Amino acid sequence: MAGKTILNHHLLEVLKAFLVTDVSVEKTLINGMPFVPKEVIDQEGEENESIGTGFIPSYLKAVQSYKNLFKNWQAGSPMDISKVRELIIPLFNKAMENPSALFLLHHYSTAADYLYHHAISVGLLSGYLARKSNFEQGDVLQITMAGCLVDCGMAKISPKILEKKTSLTTDEFNEVKPHPLYSLQMLQNSSILKEAVKYAILQHHERLDGSGYPSGKKGEALHTFSRIVAVADVFHAMTSERNYRKKQSPFKVAEMILQDDFGKFDISVVKTLLSGITNYSIGNNVKLSNGYIAEIIFVESHAPTRPMVKMKDSGEILHLGKNRELFIEEIL
Repeated sequence: MAGKTILNHHLLEVLKAFLVTDVSVEKTLINGMPFVPKEVIDQEGEENESIGTGFIPSYLKAVQSYKNLFKNWQAGSPMDISKVRELIIPLFNKAMENPSALFLLHHYSTAADYLYHHAISVGLLSGYLARKSNFEQGDVLQITMAGCLVDCGMAKISPKILEKKTSLTTDEFNEVKPHPLYSLQMLQNSSILKEAVKYAILQHHERLDGSGYPSGKKGEALHTFSRIVAVADVFHAMTSERNYRKKQSPFKVAEMILQDDFGKFDISVVKTLLSGITNYSIGNNVKLSNGYIAEIIFVESHAPTRPMVKMKDSGEILHLGKNRELFIEEIL
């Protein structure tokens, strides 16, 4: 079947006649919206019967709304923080009715619209981490706003850089690095946001060991809000498909944050993230790095990124903690 072919009822019948059980499909529909499998839509509908409209359709609508706002900022329009608040806060409240969906948002992110998915997802994840860290409700909502706004300053970066499909050169990356400063300038005069939110936006790429940017601040110099947003930001970035990098599974990313980036992030926030991933993953099917499908059946608190899984084809119980060559490639 040729590329860019639109599947219709007739073609599906042809595939069945030739006993074709699966095909590769584009992740973006012809109208630019992300492709959502029927099984996911059905599951979403079942999970949301009691709360009306499903979360994922609301999420995708919010992404498109943020995209429109961002395009306006690129064109020079002033930022209206109240519009961002109207967009993200109701969605966050809906997300808290079914938090498990937050750890699957990377499935819907496309390389072309990554920046807009990232803003909404980081806002939601930041709010979730703040709530689970027992922040007061007012601060939870402010941190949600912070996560959503961290990259608004990207509107001041050349579109050629934002749309580049290969890795950035050193010079190009140096052009991107001041974006937290641009974000701060865009919302500096807002009375809706606490000063702590502005610290979070300015410092979300700083690291506890001083290896971050734009100022190289470290340790106690980093605001509590920024420590939460930093974890949400890097988690969604690493689990999402980018123009120059493939997405990675939440389990693999969490393991990388714990090991490769040890000392860069607030460990209490990382543990809160891990708790969410594991709590909502038990019973889920996953694809392992060897291509086999398995079900997560048990997660040990001391090794949350390497759970016990049951192989779908053989029923064999496999402990990923004892099989270090394998890792969870994708949550299905």
